Amino acid sequence: MIPRHITSELLAALSDTPVVFINGARQTGKSTLARQIAEEAHPARYLTLDDATVLAAAESDPSGFIRSLETPVVLDEVQRVPSLFRALKLEIDRNRRPGRFMLTGSADVLLLPNVSESLAGRMEVLTLWPFSQGELERTRETFIDRVFSGTLPGDVPPLTQPDDLWTRVLRGGYPEVVQRASAQRRRAWFNAYLTTILQRDVRDLAHIEGLTQLPHLLALLAARATGLLNYAEVSRSSGLPLTTLRRYMSLLEATFLIQTLPAWHANLGKRLVKTPKLLISDTGLLAHLIGLYEPEDLRNHPMQGALLENFVAMELRKQITWSERKPTLYHFRLQTGREVDLVLEDARQRLVGLEVKAASSVSNTDLKGLRALREARPETFVRGIVLYQGEAIVGFEPDLYAVPLQALWHW
Repeated sequence: MIPRHITSELLAALSDTPVVFINGARQTGKSTLARQIAEEAHPARYLTLDDATVLAAAESDPSGFIRSLETPVVLDEVQRVPSLFRALKLEIDRNRRPGRFMLTGSADVLLLPNVSESLAGRMEVLTLWPFSQGELERTRETFIDRVFSGTLPGDVPPLTQPDDLWTRVLRGGYPEVVQRASAQRRRAWFNAYLTTILQRDVRDLAHIEGLTQLPHLLALLAARATGLLNYAEVSRSSGLPLTTLRRYMSLLEATFLIQTLPAWHANLGKRLVKTPKLLISDTGLLAHLIGLYEPEDLRNHPMQGALLENFVAMELRKQITWSERKPTLYHFRLQTGREVDLVLEDARQRLVGLEVKAASSVSNTDLKGLRALREARPETFVRGIVLYQGEAIVGFEPDLYAVPLQALWHW
């Protein structure tokens, strides 16, 4: 089994927190990780709410079900019975011993009404994303901590094959997909995967049958990946009323199919009203939605740059979960048009800007957005980096660099 980098964070949480929730998209390996922890590092009984008998018991009497459990215990797919969270709160208030409950679920509990509030201060939430590139390489990435450090590493190993980067982008990180060599088999898996989520998971969350417009909406959103999220434009293109669209978008985000990337602004208050960017949570899924499976499909394709930017954004989001600095990820855009694809801001408000280029060279004009970010917060700007497909680390100014893309998983 490929080791998961959040394992150490998970074990640390179990050592001092009564409830630890592993959430993430379906088929990212949550159950496998929870079983491994329960068998090896933190002995616990395993129960899944995918089992009809367990589900019936939990639904009929949530409080009685929780009280009857001998802990430590793993409860898998717990989002299927939201009323369990209230019962868990009462039980934890009775006995706050750390590590009693390890929960897994395919819905983001922080977006579900009244769930996160009921266990505030009693539960730690960890997100398990699809495999990162470092996990697939069996190395723990430290890219985020290194770009905030005093000096950058001196070199980056070259890519092993000409299409290695695009193969990684098109494959994505779902455990089942990385084992499938043929485009046909990946296509079959993604088709079945989307059917399961849109017909079961979204239905369970929304308590509505037949959300037939969701597949079309998801394909529409995929074509807008890494673009600014304009609800009015998407509403017109999809034919969905704005209120319905916002509800559907919340469901797609709660099931980890899409992500939003907030805008950075020097004024903290204005960040809440600035337009976010749209991301698809896995580039393999994004490529499937727009019909791309092999590197040759990308030759001169208009979505090439968006795919690569989405790939880098999600790799950073994965790495944030185990980085020491745990920064927040943003994008940056001025009304003049100058922008930075990705901005990392740590707890001390120190900034690192990242531009993503599909080209193998970087020019002085590619640094305009990074210079604008530096001007917006010069006292906390650490450095700006253009990630590109070249082979050398090149310094343009003392705090502006071009760095090969594979540094993401080699640093």
